[in-house]
Amino acid sequence: MKSDGKEDSVLTNRLLWKLLGIHVLVIGFVILIVWLAVDYLAADYLATLMKEYHVSPTTTHQMFIHAVHRYMVWATLAAIGLAVILSFLLLKRVLTPLMQMIDITKKIAQGDYSAKVPVRSQDEVGQLASAFNQMADSLKKVEQLRKTMVLDVAHELRTPLTNMKGYLEALLDGVLPPSRENLESLQEETGRLVRLVEDLLRLAKADAARATLQKDEIQIADLIIQGLDSFLPQFQAKEIRVETHFQPGANRLWGDSDKLAQVISNLLQNAWQYTPPGGALRISTEPWTKGLKIIFANTGSEIAEKDLPFIFERFYRGEKSRSREHGGAGIGLAIVKELVEAHDGQVGAEIADDETRIWSSLPL
Repeated sequence: MKSDGKEDSVLTNRLLWKLLGIHVLVIGFVILIVWLAVDYLAADYLATLMKEYHVSPTTTHQMFIHAVHRYMVWATLAAIGLAVILSFLLLKRVLTPLMQMIDITKKIAQGDYSAKVPVRSQDEVGQLASAFNQMADSLKKVEQLRKTMVLDVAHELRTPLTNMKGYLEALLDGVLPPSRENLESLQEETGRLVRLVEDLLRLAKADAARATLQKDEIQIADLIIQGLDSFLPQFQAKEIRVETHFQPGANRLWGDSDKLAQVISNLLQNAWQYTPPGGALRISTEPWTKGLKIIFANTGSEIAEKDLPFIFERFYRGEKSRSREHGGAGIGLAIVKELVEAHDGQVGAEIADDETRIWSSLPL
């Protein structure tokens, strides 16, 4: 760390002296031009005036040249000194946040996201510092999400594996008989593991969706109807009433039909899980400033208001609506978010009139 500090100090001083040298060079060049202008233009003009008014030019001309040169030397020294002082102060102010960014970048590379660049102005340097701090905050959030996801995956895997281990040990020790009921329990835990792995695979594919989109003109209403047909038996089993309200002439989109079908399937699965028996689901489309908005509104607002900003996060579960009793690992809406954002769209959720409304806005 001490070596890095010395290197940063050397780098700062080197850059500072380079910039100061540039300023001094510019000032020297300007002084040279003025010097030559006095020697070849002003002096000749003075000689012409003295000749016109019959004044002896020899002594006066030399006095004028020597006086101008003397004052120019003093003016040059004063200008260079003032330029060095002001440039040093101003460049120091500009370079300080830049060197702080270098230090903080090294800390970020080592996993420390706590440091921030002080924002002391609203100029370009201040805006750069603000943008740098926002980038550091984003990286910190991504790192926290990564760590949380690893912990969540480990927890999700540990639960069924622990149950399976317990069943197998009990069967081997003769505590439990190898009955159909116990074997079905083992099969259920195995299926839970398979579903989790498949969800993780779909999530990984959703992360890379932007690079694999195959866009074409599609009718979103047709995709919704097709998705509903496959989920209809599940909605009927819970006696959930499903209504559709499609905006006439505003259901045409330019997107990847397979990935948007996955979005609709996940939203239908989410609505089926969290709509109580005898409830209702309303699917509608409406114009959006950039395209089309798709709304899935179901009765039974189990999601708490404080949980709404987080329901699209991976593995997120609120205290009520995201409990394991509903099944799933909290990945479905995260996949929806990734796929919609891959289409340059937006997602959101709100609670109104005893309904939970999850919407997706997609550009035309």
